[in-house]
Amino acid sequence: MLALTNRLLLETTRAPEFIDITQRVVEFVGSTGIKSGFVVVFSKHTTAAIKINENEPLLLQDMERFLERLASQNGYYQHNDFTLRTVNMTEDECPNGHAHCQHLLMSTSETIPIVDGELQLGRWQRVFLVELDRPRTREVVFQVLGEY
Repeated sequence: MLALTNRLLLETTRAPEFIDITQRVVEFVGSTGIKSGFVVVFSKHTTAAIKINENEPLLLQDMERFLERLASQNGYYQHNDFTLRTVNMTEDECPNGHAHCQHLLMSTSETIPIVDGELQLGRWQRVFLVELDRPRTREVVFQVLGEY
């Protein structure tokens, strides 16, 4: 079995933001020549998720509102109280407890089977990076495991 890895850097523009990265995953898998196996799509962040869902504009708006209802940006989070919090602080720390709570409901990765060199996504399935925090550079890792 062969393992091949690629990294994708993306600039997000807002939160929440659903960025369709399906074509980039398809292109990477195609470039590997792997015919049978799977690809893992992994976000290296605790406030940016990877999800498979439908890319339909009204649904994306519904999902954005759903996330806001579950963990509102305007809610109280101890994580955002910098007079209390002393762990994992950075110079550019921002109040993002809502983004961490929203991520708790999502996932850091998705695994997609590859059969005959093609991703086995359903008719409407697309792969998204979901920005939950604020505009910034995000890193996504693609790793294909399989055979030629």
